[in-house]
Amino acid sequence: MIDIHIHGLDGIDTNTGQVDELITLSKMLARVGVTAFLPTIYPSSIEKMRVQMSLIKEAMYLQDSAPSQGAKILGVNLEGPFLNPTKAGALDSSFFIQATEYNLKALLEGFEDIVRIVTIAPEIEGALGLIKTIRNEGIIVSLGHSDATFNEAEAAFNAGATGITHLFNAMRGIHHREPGLAGFGLIHKHIFVEVIADPFHLHLNTLEMVFRLKPLDRIILISDAVRGTSDQDTLEITDEFGVLMGGAYTLNQSVNRLRGLGLSEERLTKVISDNPKEYLKC
Repeated sequence: MIDIHIHGLDGIDTNTGQVDELITLSKMLARVGVTAFLPTIYPSSIEKMRVQMSLIKEAMYLQDSAPSQGAKILGVNLEGPFLNPTKAGALDSSFFIQATEYNLKALLEGFEDIVRIVTIAPEIEGALGLIKTIRNEGIIVSLGHSDATFNEAEAAFNAGATGITHLFNAMRGIHHREPGLAGFGLIHKHIFVEVIADPFHLHLNTLEMVFRLKPLDRIILISDAVRGTSDQDTLEITDEFGVLMGGAYTLNQSVNRLRGLGLSEERLTKVISDNPKEYLKC
C-alpha cells in the first residue's frame, strides 16, 4: 500500500523537529501495511516548511544509507500554502500566501528533487501561471482547499494539474447549476482524485457514487491521517472548534470499509497500489 497523503499517526506528525520521529512514523506505517508514503506538510511559514522538508530529506537519506523495516519515504507532499482561505478546513489560513513565482522559489529552492506534489487552489490570483511553473519542475499539481468553479478547475487541468486533493472535502460542493471542482473531478476521465474513506469524510453512498462514476484507474485511496489517528480508534478527529481534521482511519482500515461496498481485491489493489504508482511515476 502507498499512502500519498498522510500527516502523521499515533502522536507523531510532520511538524516534528526530529528526524528519528519521521523514521519512527515510517516504522509505524509499515506495521499497518503501508510500504511507501509521502509525508504531507501543512501550510506554515515558508521558513518552517523548509525546515520540515530538510528533515524529511535527511530521513530519506538515512533510509537509503541504512535500510530499515519502515515504509519508504518517496518524497514530500505540500498541502499548500497557495490555497483559498474560504476553504481552509482545519488548516491555518493565516499561512496561505499569494501564488507568485517569488513565493514559489522561496518555498521550493533546493528541494525540487524531493517535492512530489503541491496542492493549489486554482481560482486564486496567479494560480494558473504557477501550475505551469511547478509542472515544468516535474512536480505534480493537485487542486484543493478551493472554491473553484467547474470552468476554473478545467482551466487548471489544461494548465497542467493532474490531481484533486481529498475529493469533496474542503472544496465547493456540487450544485445542479455549478458542479464545481468536485463535479469536475467526478466526470473528467483523466484527472486523478484522492479519496478519504473513513466514515466522517465521505458517506458510503458517496464512495459508491465515486466508484460508479470515476474510472477506476484514476481513484487513489489516501488516509490523510494526523497525529491523533490510531489503528485502534474510530472516533472523528476535530480541532477545538469542532472542524473536521485529518482522516480517522489508516489505509488498511479504509480498505476494510471499502470491502463493505463489495469491491474486489483486484479493484482495491488498483486504488492503494497501482494508481499511486502511476500518479507518482514510480
